[in-house]
Amino acid sequence: MPKQWSVAVVGPGGVGGLLGAVLTRAGHQVVYLARPETARVLNTEGLRAFSVQFGDIQVPAPAVQRLTGPVDLCLVAVKATSLGQALAGVPASALGGGLVLPLLNGLEHMDALRAHVPADQVVAGAIRIESTRVAPGRVEHTSPFSLIEVASDTAPADRVAALAEQLRQAGFEVAVRADEASLLWDKLALLAPLALLTTHAGAALGVVRDQRRADLDAVIDEVVAVAAAAGSQVDAAAVHRMMNRIPPAMKSSMLRDAEAGRPTELDAIGGAVLRAARVRGLDTPVTARLVAEIASRQPART
Repeated sequence: MPKQWSVAVVGPGGVGGLLGAVLTRAGHQVVYLARPETARVLNTEGLRAFSVQFGDIQVPAPAVQRLTGPVDLCLVAVKATSLGQALAGVPASALGGGLVLPLLNGLEHMDALRAHVPADQVVAGAIRIESTRVAPGRVEHTSPFSLIEVASDTAPADRVAALAEQLRQAGFEVAVRADEASLLWDKLALLAPLALLTTHAGAALGVVRDQRRADLDAVIDEVVAVAAAAGSQVDAAAVHRMMNRIPPAMKSSMLRDAEAGRPTELDAIGGAVLRAARVRGLDTPVTARLVAEIASRQPART
């Protein structure tokens, strides 16, 4: 049994809250970095996760607004729109030599993290899960799975393996990938079509599959082509099959954010695809049209 780790969870939402609860139950020492109102709830009431996979978990949840001491692992589970603000609460000097594992959508956050902390501490991550924060300190995990993939082009392989083992021991299914770019593009090839089409249609995936199939297939193929140009071979047929297996009631987090009037990750997801395509001289007309039309509907940010 590996020794227990000290863990900081940046963003105790659907993903960060669930991971923190499961790691705490496994014996790890977990502290949360949260906004003042959420921190007050966590410090007084703890964290409760209702999980199809892990059961009902209720644990103490000490919360702060700024990391003050070193940890073995810093899980970054905020939306891409909040990454800059979140990193301000994790000074590299306080982090020490701990690993940083971002579970964010998109590609470009890896550069931001490596500009903030030493590159050999940063591990790319992706998680497949349906988990939602329903209130401060309350999480509902509705999928019977929580697959985490990790990879790093800069962190030592033995440290990545140790991280994976800690997560496995806690109860997660974990895969270590050889190439972080392929890990991120594999996720984006599924996520970008799902997020853009459900948000553009204002509807769950079942409606998109029935009424917008041509656009859905086109975005998948465009993202796969950009990934290939970037050196990552994504299995397009596998993405199409997976899209067909997702329950029809599935809504993307981007659509949920749009419905709630919150800032969306349109730029981190769709914008990242367009920027990668532009650098490589590729045309992605359907993706570009969807991004532009969704952006035109969003309120201006001040």
